[in-house]
Amino acid sequence: MNLPSELKYTKDHEWIKIEGDVATVGITEFAQGELGDIVYVDVDTLDDTVEEGEVFGSVEAVKTVSDLFMPLSGEVIEFNEELEEEPELVNSDPYGKGWMIKIKTSDSSQINDLLDAAAYQELIEG
Repeated sequence: MNLPSELKYTKDHEWIKIEGDVATVGITEFAQGELGDIVYVDVDTLDDTVEEGEVFGSVEAVKTVSDLFMPLSGEVIEFNEELEEEPELVNSDPYGKGWMIKIKTSDSSQINDLLDAAAYQELIEG
């Protein structure tokens, strides 16, 4: 299982890459594997301010639809438009081209509540 150590993670299986006050968010390799083939990514919160823990969109796989939860409070400033034509990028490159949104964070103290790679590994191994 690929868990880049420079990223942060949530219990809801999102990963977060922090760069100053901008955070890039996607779902983990584990999550995309559990969901299966992803056929659609829906994010209707672009330019909205969304609180930590609220739903910012959803991901649709062949067999299921799963909500995406905001890992940090902030404004959704960018959506990965490549996913409109190629949602399978979430499966093939979850930590790279399969990113979903970028957030301008509003409360940097929330970063301390995120999991590191080791803690996330423990979570998924049960």
